Amino acid sequence: MTTTEPPPPAGSAPETTLRLGGVELARGIRAQVSSAAAELSLAGVTPRLAVVVATDDESSAWYVRSIAKTAAKSGVSCDIVDVGADATAQDVRTALEELSNDTSVHGIILQTPLPAGADFEDLAASIDPAKDVDGANPLSLGRLGAGLPAFAPATAAAVLALLDHYEVPLAGRTCVVVGRSNVVGKPAAQLLLRRDATVTICHRYTEDLARYTRTADVLVVAVGRPGLITAQHITEGAIVIDVGTTPTAEGGLAGDVDETGVSGLARGLTPVPGGVGPVTTALLLHHTIRSAQRHA
Repeated sequence: MTTTEPPPPAGSAPETTLRLGGVELARGIRAQVSSAAAELSLAGVTPRLAVVVATDDESSAWYVRSIAKTAAKSGVSCDIVDVGADATAQDVRTALEELSNDTSVHGIILQTPLPAGADFEDLAASIDPAKDVDGANPLSLGRLGAGLPAFAPATAAAVLALLDHYEVPLAGRTCVVVGRSNVVGKPAAQLLLRRDATVTICHRYTEDLARYTRTADVLVVAVGRPGLITAQHITEGAIVIDVGTTPTAEGGLAGDVDETGVSGLARGLTPVPGGVGPVTTALLLHHTIRSAQRHA
């Protein structure tokens, strides 16, 4: 479902920077989820997602409520399993194991932040890979890297979904990913490699970041540093995917890209909010539906 002509290759000055919004794409994915959920319901299966929470962080709570609300509208049952901010790592592990063994549960998410001393990757290993709809289990990440079937982290998958939605060609293109997290940076790089892109990963120890980012036909930024990417970091006509979502004092969200600075230079830029975020939530539900279909 494409709403614009595919952007030309980088290297030429655009007349204007296209807004690569994700709201319409997310709406289309949710429509597919609703249709599939209805079919499963007729077969006696209710798609069920469980979100394990062990924090009293309000921004985290807001995000989880948002997932639950969106799930309900799409025909997916969503349970918030709150083990408490004072939970131990073993409490979280037990909850994940019980949900993994519950045949009525099709998708499991481990929400962050976690209690002090708890290691996310260690705990995520307790999630059944078949229900690991956010690609958190190290086994899922390993299968992704090996090109085997696995759920990719939803945010990384959202990056590729947006690029496909706007028909951005990837084969043979130079792609630079800024950020090396297991949630976005590394899996996004793996997904881009699968599409025959030439990929470079940059991180906090990369010297002269602009030297690398200026080579990018497609630049993906996911570090959580507002305004990190400015006009000096991109080449004319580049496609820029801003994954950053840092809360502001005014209650909004700030991306990693200086939107004003790159406007008129980048060929396309995802907005924050309204870009990668809504697609991520929609894909979590889509992954849950896929898991439910397999179980059915």
